[in-house]
This record gives sequence, structure tokens and C-alpha cells, in this order.
Amino acid sequence: MRHHGLAYIVWDVDPQLTSLAVFGSDWPITWYGLLFALSFLVGQRLLRYLYKQEEKPVSDVEVLTLYGVVATVVGARLGHYLFYEWELLLADPAHWVQSMLRVPFEGLASHGATIALLVALSLYSRKRPDQSFLWVLDRVVIIGSLAGALIRLGNLFNSEIYGTPTRLPWAFVFVRETDPDLLPLVPRHPTQVYESLFCFLLFALTFSLWKQKRHHLADGFIAGLFLVLLFSFRFFVEFLKTNQEDFEHNLVLNMGQLLSIPAVLVGFILLVKSRFRLGGVPKSG
Repeated sequence: MRHHGLAYIVWDVDPQLTSLAVFGSDWPITWYGLLFALSFLVGQRLLRYLYKQEEKPVSDVEVLTLYGVVATVVGARLGHYLFYEWELLLADPAHWVQSMLRVPFEGLASHGATIALLVALSLYSRKRPDQSFLWVLDRVVIIGSLAGALIRLGNLFNSEIYGTPTRLPWAFVFVRETDPDLLPLVPRHPTQVYESLFCFLLFALTFSLWKQKRHHLADGFIAGLFLVLLFSFRFFVEFLKTNQEDFEHNLVLNMGQLLSIPAVLVGFILLVKSRFRLGGVPKSG
């Protein structure tokens, strides 16, 4: 369709597929929920493949998946409140706890999930001498790339976390916008699509490095590269996004950008340390 002479894409997809009657109430089945669950199901299958190829106990995948699911959900929910709605923690703790556990989840912060995953993987690796923290992290970020791509597609189906107005031909008009500050409807950057495509490319890169170079790369290299690339991209794409919360209007950088900076720094540290572990020069395959 066209808007003042410009081509654009009208996005008017219902985020809810159907609903199920559970204990007398309707349980919504959404695209986001399906894609979120699919990220774990596909991730577990891929992780089993990685472990088989490296002759690690496949039974460990079940344990690692459990660590990952709990850390992702709890970290993403807690991160949302800590980073974006911290006033609820002090204003009404009881309501916060109830909202924190309510399904379907409303508000997930990827930075919170990242922090919680690092803690969970550290706990997991302590009990497995043959799977160091950095070794596990190098494998998990491959799964994380794919999960990030699917979850951002879920954001697209939810018509959320979209971008600022643009005149580009691939702009989306999100018909289901409900924020009165963003009306009337105008073509916007489909930032969910940008991030999803980038994550798919990041998945291809990290998986290729693991498949072809894992015997020649020090532990932590793939994870370091993942952190630097993902959160550098996240930092810059935030310039094209609308702010998620009102308080961000008063910030020079929004919350997503502020939280991305330490992740990039950690990634650089891992890359530098991986070079030292290889005697200063990365080996070629």
C-alpha cells in the first residue's frame, strides 16, 4: 500500500492464534508464546547435536536446558522490572510478585536474561570438570542467536518494540498500535525484523565457527564475538526504536543502550583473553 505517495507494508496480524479453556478461564495461545517455546525446543535439539559431536554426555543437555529455561524466564522478567519498571518494586511489592509470576508474561528484558544465564551456566559448569564455563558459554550462545531471532519475530507478531517513523520503502504501519503518543499511524522502521535477521546471521556465523574452527579456538572466543556483535548491533539499532518507557525520554542513551555497553566490554575482554590462551595469535583451521 501507499502513504502520501510512499510504499509501505501494513501489519495487522492478530497476535493471538486461539485460546484454551484452563480451569475455567481462557488461556491465550499467541504467536509470541509459540515462538518463545520453539526457541527452547529447537535449541535443545541443536544442543544435543553439539554434545554428540563433541562426545559429551547427551543426558547433560536435559539439565542444561532446565538451567537455561529457568534462568531465561526469571532473568528476563526480573530484568524487566529492575531496568524498566523499578518503581513497582517499591510501590507495591505484592502486586509485583503476582505480576512477575503471571502467565502469559508481559515484559521480558533480554539483558536480564543474559545476566541470569551467565549465573546459571556458572553453576552448571562447576559440577562438570570436562565442561568449563567458557566452553559451555561458547555452545550456548549459538542457541542464543537462534532464540533471539525467533523471539524478535514474536515481537513483530505482537506489534511491539517497533521503530521510529521512516520513509523507507520497507517501512511497516503497525495497525494495532495502542499507544496514544504514537498515533496517528505512520510508517515505521520494523526494528524487530532488523534484529531478527541479524540474529539469524549471527547464528550462521557462530555455528560455522564452532563447526569448522572449534579445535583451533580458545574457549570464550565464540562467546566474546557473540557479545560484541550482538550488543553493538543492539546499541545502534536502539537509535531507530521508540522508547519503551517514559523515563527514557530524559536520557541521552536509552536503557537498552546503557545495558549493551557492559555486554560489549565483557565480549572484548573474552576475545582478548582468548588470544592470550592461544599464545597471542589465534590459530587457523
